Amino acid sequence: MQAKKRYLILFSAGVCLILLFYLQGPASRRTPNRGDDPHPHWPHFSDPLRAFIPWDQTETEDYNVRVSPRHKRDDNSGAYKCRMDSCFDFSLCGSNGFKVYVYPQQKGEKISESYRNILSSIESSRFYTSDPGQACLFVLNLDTLDRDQLSPQYVHNLKTKIQNLNLWNNGRNHLIFNLYSGTWPDYTEDLGFEIGQAMLAKASISTENFRPDFDISIPLFSKDHPRTGGDRGYLKYNTIPPFRKYVLVFKGKRYLTGIGSDTRNALHHVHNAEDVVLLTTCKHGKDWQKHKDARCDKDNAEYDRYDYKEMLHNSTFCLVPRGRRLGSFRFLEALQAACVPVMLSNGWELPFSEIIDWHTAAVIGDERLLLQIIQDRVLQHNARSTLMWNRLPGGLFTLPQFSSYLGDFPFFYSVLGVKPQQKFTAVIHAVTPLVSQSQPIFKLLVAVAKSQYCAQIIVLWNCDKPLPAKHRWPATSVPVIVIEGESKVMSSRFLPYDNIRTDAVLSLDEDTVLSTTEVDFAFTVWQIFPERIVGYPARSHFWDSNKERWGYTSKWTNDYSMVLTGAAFYHRYYNYLYTQYLPGSLKSMVDQLSNCEDILMNFLVSAVTKMPPIKVTQKKQYKETMMGQTSRASRWADPDHFAQRQMCMNKFASWFGTMPLVHSQMRLDPVLFKDQVSILRKKYRDIERL
Repeated sequence: MQAKKRYLILFSAGVCLILLFYLQGPASRRTPNRGDDPHPHWPHFSDPLRAFIPWDQTETEDYNVRVSPRHKRDDNSGAYKCRMDSCFDFSLCGSNGFKVYVYPQQKGEKISESYRNILSSIESSRFYTSDPGQACLFVLNLDTLDRDQLSPQYVHNLKTKIQNLNLWNNGRNHLIFNLYSGTWPDYTEDLGFEIGQAMLAKASISTENFRPDFDISIPLFSKDHPRTGGDRGYLKYNTIPPFRKYVLVFKGKRYLTGIGSDTRNALHHVHNAEDVVLLTTCKHGKDWQKHKDARCDKDNAEYDRYDYKEMLHNSTFCLVPRGRRLGSFRFLEALQAACVPVMLSNGWELPFSEIIDWHTAAVIGDERLLLQIIQDRVLQHNARSTLMWNRLPGGLFTLPQFSSYLGDFPFFYSVLGVKPQQKFTAVIHAVTPLVSQSQPIFKLLVAVAKSQYCAQIIVLWNCDKPLPAKHRWPATSVPVIVIEGESKVMSSRFLPYDNIRTDAVLSLDEDTVLSTTEVDFAFTVWQIFPERIVGYPARSHFWDSNKERWGYTSKWTNDYSMVLTGAAFYHRYYNYLYTQYLPGSLKSMVDQLSNCEDILMNFLVSAVTKMPPIKVTQKKQYKETMMGQTSRASRWADPDHFAQRQMCMNKFASWFGTMPLVHSQMRLDPVLFKDQVSILRKKYRDIERL
């Protein structure tokens, strides 16, 4: 009897949220804010402003295509839209209360011990009913716990078996349990059958696939883990966190290849065999010796020297890196041992996250932080300061190799009371030979040089033709420096050239059409927002629910999420970050396509700031329309150009692990812009004539 009850807590956790909705009734169903506080707080102005959507526009197509994968389920058809008020029939729970029906076991169907224990705990609970007519919730008697096709517990033909159930009703009011999904090498979250409108109680579920207020993230547990009862926790003396022999420990498999290997393969750099003990073994799988490396024998020997439980119970922090899947047995084991979990599993929706604020009980980090910490230890002269780690945007985006002075980073200006310099450097990207004095680049040079804020102009010559003679360039009041582009590739426009000495960079395409007044106004706006991209040509992104991918649009709408670098100001640090932080694979793709470099820069800056760029004035046309069709600038008219940009959006989002772009409806115009007052009273009067 006690063995059956041990599984009751797992099921109870799965239905507690349903009871909450049921008892409160549809009218009061609202996701509680875990930060609810009777005392109001001042707003955090570093948080991005959300675009305002009028209530009567939330059902429009334009609104629906702008949501992220996690929240697309609010606005798209089918199972992805599911919430309690849309995919759960509360009327079934009215007359008989909350009753749970377990399907009878079908003849010949095998059920694992773990799933049988879950079902037994339900059947022995006060919620159980053997009458489906009285049921509020339905649980399958088909084993869905292990959906790894290589597992002996895998149930074949599950899709057909479920569809043939008379009460299935596309999964409505059903609860499905799952611990393992996917298989080598990708370990996706595909269960091998459509869950429809069923709720999913799943371990290792990602934030992207989790349906808030509907699905339930459960912890991954081993066969030996006690479901209820068991040993008492090891927290003593109310010491939080407990101070013990070790500071940080880990003992587990080191995957030599495939998903989950990167973080665990790097742990030996941090291990010191004293207060930080991070042990891995290569003994994983039947053919591990085929993949063994030079460290395996040493790692295996040291691994065997330590007792796992002794380490857990004598450490303040326990490392919980992802394995093949996002979840890990160590999460529950660390909690039971009163060892503070240090989470390194990007994108994992932590168990019961809707009701438990894990930030108060665990250290949640980025998998990439481990390598940054190691780098700081090796290169101590370039190590990040405490402020770099504990102030936004954090250590990942703050590269100390750029400068040891925090005042050189745009996102620390407000903290330190620093103001950007009053001058800018213009960088014009040239790809077309000089054949006529009427070419747009000459007009652009003259207009920019007249700006009172311009310190110098750099012409980046990425043309296949040789550098023009010096006398070919117009005479200006500021220095004009012509630089041969490195390898003539697109990414060279964002190299951190030594010639750029000013904080502000005005990035320009050669066929951009801007007046001196427009340049001045944009620069004054950038001085107020030096951490963001500020400029003229705006674009937007959206989620295409039909194609299940991100889309790119140049339509003139009420919002935007990108300001293209063909006519925009940004801080020179982003040139350094673009060159040193982004992987070679993304920059190589940009160079091969001769496209998307502007999108990638927007991804990077928004990932750093968590805020949108800023568009200035209402100008729509910023390109010279008379460019020769033999010019590389004519790529804008190439039909493949747009398709490439769609592809880039998804490649970039995949590498960043999320969509960093943020929508905005804010546009900044000069004071008195378009007002019915004398033009003489307006500072930027020429803008109205453009």
